[in-house]
Amino acid sequence: MKTKSTTVPLPTPDARLPNEAEAWLDYLAHQCRASPHTLSNYRRDLLKLQTLATGRDLLSLGAADIRRFAARLHANGLGPRAIGRTLSAWRGLFRWLLARGEADANPVLGIRPPKAGKPLPRTLSVDAANALLDAAPDDLLEIRDRAMFELLYSAGLRLDELAMLDIAGDYSVQGDEVTVLGKRRKTRRVPVGGMAREALQAWLAARATLASPDEAALFVSQRGYRLSGRMIRARLARWAREKGAAQHVHPHMLRHCFASHLLQSSGDLRAVQELLGHASIRSTQVYTHLDFQHLAKVYDAAHPRARKKQG
Repeated sequence: MKTKSTTVPLPTPDARLPNEAEAWLDYLAHQCRASPHTLSNYRRDLLKLQTLATGRDLLSLGAADIRRFAARLHANGLGPRAIGRTLSAWRGLFRWLLARGEADANPVLGIRPPKAGKPLPRTLSVDAANALLDAAPDDLLEIRDRAMFELLYSAGLRLDELAMLDIAGDYSVQGDEVTVLGKRRKTRRVPVGGMAREALQAWLAARATLASPDEAALFVSQRGYRLSGRMIRARLARWAREKGAAQHVHPHMLRHCFASHLLQSSGDLRAVQELLGHASIRSTQVYTHLDFQHLAKVYDAAHPRARKKQG
């Protein structure tokens, strides 16, 4: 037995809306000077309401109807944000009708769209991260850049934490550890790996060539002063582009890589939380989803019962 499709058939964009809806659009056009784009979007959203109402007077609709209509839109594949915009248009119509005394209540009031799923952070594979950081620097600035990027990936630093590091003092690299001032002014210490230490030593050997005599910053610009976060971001994007990365790379992506790759290897969520400086374990748990995606890909590629039969 075939199941009946729940797809909502919509009238053509030039279809006639109920009088009260046409009057509201006219009000928006002439009194509020809404743009043609806005009016077109509102018309499309009101056409959805008209279709879902299946011939009923819009003024007879209640909150239960609106909830059901929103559920229909979601079942048809409309995303939470799009449903939110649609509900906003419906809410605006009934608010206007209520102000004019043509409606007794606003049935859309208090009705919210489904929650949008939190997007997973984008990361590089281990091989892609290695290829990015193994690329040889071409000049003094790239020696500095490589040290910055190695440190971002090795210690999972935030951009601001990296930018504020000094050559010595409270927030600096000392031996195989880096001490940073994180969110909520919380200090944390994170290990620094061997590759990052080597890159830092190469930069420190050349730093005096650029740095002003009284500059305390670890990473400095061509003018000799502390490198800004904006410039670090631009330099990483340029490095990735010139070294052949297949996607745009930003500083926080290297922090995501640090967390995801460490969790894949260790499985120790609490340790990763401490290293990232997350106040709540919930902030760290997103990387378990990334790790599961990795495991799922391995399963699909390797398990004999997961692969589809050829032919």
